[in-house]
Amino acid sequence: MVEVDLDELRNRLAAADITDVTALAGGASGLTFRGARSGRPVVIKLAPPGVEPIAHRDVLRQARILKALAGTRVPVPEVLWEEPGDPPAIPPLFVMSHVDGDSAEPLFDGCAPAPEVVERYRNACRAMAALHSLSPGDLGLRGEPVVEPVSEVERWCQTLQTVDAALVPGWQSVRDALLHCAPTAIGSSVVHGDFRLGNLMAVGASVNAVIDWEIWSIGDPRIDAGWFLINCDPETYRRVAAPAGIAPPIAELAEIYQRELGYEVADLAWFSALACFKSAATWSLIVKHNRRRRAPREEWEAMASTLPRLLTRARSIVD
Repeated sequence: MVEVDLDELRNRLAAADITDVTALAGGASGLTFRGARSGRPVVIKLAPPGVEPIAHRDVLRQARILKALAGTRVPVPEVLWEEPGDPPAIPPLFVMSHVDGDSAEPLFDGCAPAPEVVERYRNACRAMAALHSLSPGDLGLRGEPVVEPVSEVERWCQTLQTVDAALVPGWQSVRDALLHCAPTAIGSSVVHGDFRLGNLMAVGASVNAVIDWEIWSIGDPRIDAGWFLINCDPETYRRVAAPAGIAPPIAELAEIYQRELGYEVADLAWFSALACFKSAATWSLIVKHNRRRRAPREEWEAMASTLPRLLTRARSIVD
């Protein structure tokens, strides 16, 4: 991967009066920096240099959805400046407002039970419903391709075909079970693609912003709902020894989601199964790449033992 020339980046950002630019830890699909503008903190998202800014690396597409959601009930950072660069040598970037808060994933990071964390889950669910209540057309997003439920299954099959088969035994049978009973798509909405507490900025119970829009799409909103629900379920990853009191029951969150939308949502179980299948795919890819590192991360390797159980769980839901 081509290294970022920090001096060159600072010179580019000086055109927008951005100063004090330093690297910010985190960010899997782009490069993130902090800076200041008129004394106020800002965050800079930069596409990786040396490669075309497509798919999850397309930071200007991320800026587009943030601008589309500005002024809605979905809290997002404000886009302050964009610069297209000249990719791949000079990658595109955008600058957004800094949002206070943390992005803890309580059932993954091992946070202690607390009433405000439980309520944060509920408020996250309300924010997701607010997102799914919006019309893509009203947001100026006409013309975006629509992702169908079956397309999601096929997408993650492509990932699973690239990993060690021993990591994900029998994934083909889970694929077949999902496709056999795939539900009909409902009205499309904006789909975040990775909606969970780890992709929110929150203080206490309050959700201040939904962040990390690298894989947003237009499609069936239940793709987000199923993903959110399995990430709120302590049985999904079993990372926390004593999960009682950390998150509300899944049934309660599903009820909140439907109440906020104002209608009953069918087939959430199938989308939870899809989410387990997706999780097995994404984590198997992470484990594959982790094993190629000079110093593999133990916590990522530890996820290898979880993958067969995710597939078994997905199969049990749809059987």
